[in-house]
Amino acid sequence: MNEYRNAVIAFAAACPVIAQAQTTQELKAELDALKAHVRKLEALIDKAGQSKPDDSAELARLRVKTDAADDAAEASGLKGLKISGYIDPSYIRNRNAGTSSFVFLNNNSSINGSGESFGYDNTTFGSGMFNLDKELEGGTRLRISLMPSKGIASGYNFGNLVHEASASIPLGDQSTRLLLGQIPDWSGYEYIPSTQNKLLTHNLLFDFSAANFYTGAGLQLVRGKWDSKIMIGNMNRARVDDGGERTPGVFYRVDYARGEFSGFGLSGTHAGFDDDSAVGRVDLMEVDGFYTRGDWNIQGQLSYGGQQATAANLYGAARQRWYGLSSLVSYKIMPRLEAIARLDYIFNGTGGGGVFGATLAPGCKDLAGFAANCPDGRNGFGSGMVLRGGQWLVIDPTRGANRGTLSVGTQYLLVPGVSVKGEYRYDYATARVFKTFDGQYRRDNHVIGVSTVVSF
Repeated sequence: MNEYRNAVIAFAAACPVIAQAQTTQELKAELDALKAHVRKLEALIDKAGQSKPDDSAELARLRVKTDAADDAAEASGLKGLKISGYIDPSYIRNRNAGTSSFVFLNNNSSINGSGESFGYDNTTFGSGMFNLDKELEGGTRLRISLMPSKGIASGYNFGNLVHEASASIPLGDQSTRLLLGQIPDWSGYEYIPSTQNKLLTHNLLFDFSAANFYTGAGLQLVRGKWDSKIMIGNMNRARVDDGGERTPGVFYRVDYARGEFSGFGLSGTHAGFDDDSAVGRVDLMEVDGFYTRGDWNIQGQLSYGGQQATAANLYGAARQRWYGLSSLVSYKIMPRLEAIARLDYIFNGTGGGGVFGATLAPGCKDLAGFAANCPDGRNGFGSGMVLRGGQWLVIDPTRGANRGTLSVGTQYLLVPGVSVKGEYRYDYATARVFKTFDGQYRRDNHVIGVSTVVSF
């Protein structure tokens, strides 16, 4: 049809030229040129008329082929299915531990003699994740995520590959849904997958003042800019099978989106109502928010936590309480390069300094010679230590050390789907609670990490 348009334009252009021709020879040349364009135009029209049946047949054939492909996809279960995943091989150097190693698909739990333990330098980075998201007819959503060795359940149900197995079922309309299954904790501004975090490590509140996952049932209500979720179930347990522990925990989160670039949320975890001997009563609450403006991104979180003395934190029956804050700021130096800084602090002076995610254990003595808990020397929580007569002693088992962290790093988009992260992290405490590889105690530690995240 472009040629048809060109022929018409040529005819219009020829008219004034014909009128201005000065000789018979010039007029004849112009008329011959015009006849040639007319013949060409007639040929195009004839060709277009002949091709219409062929075009209709081709269109029908393509329609049949597309319908067949849709039927095949639905019959095979591929309709509404989305597959995604990532790997993030990492490198970590830890001064106090005296280690320098690549980290990938290792355990982060000492259960069943794995020889490893959870620490801020050994969380969910250095992992691999495979996600299957399926939306069924009627709006039901199913999500299954596999995460070998590093998933939320691996530290509590050793060998479990399932990170998340959840269903979201509409009740009457899409804005009211029934939630079922194993769901990762939803508190705070950071996430478990490395693809959703700007730095390698997580903030102190994420690691030590939050649950790992919930197993149970609940509701999600979306009303305008408000998104509310509440569940009743087990905290960090696939099944509760201890005598005397019957009451499930309560978990909730409410988010408000002011717009695309700002919002805030609050969440809470309340569990262990019937069991004072094993887990104890746990109450975790936090409020978080974000603000994005141009190349700047700001995120923040305030948290409160409290729990009874537990099997890991054995100081009497004193209820431990702590307060914490975390803030992350990032700036895009260029479209592919981002600079990040994060500051965390936990006020943790009561109950011997044990927080929810820390592990204090017996085996130390205080200044009076009585048995006392040793600090969580890897993560820097607990009561401060002092060297007396060649032996490290607990200064005051009733007092804990406050904890802080400063992390700085960069994230560079190498090619689509591939990001390289670098982080320097400085951890410190108000007392000597960090244990070194040679058995000494310090107030601080240095960690350096590099990670390459490849996702699809």
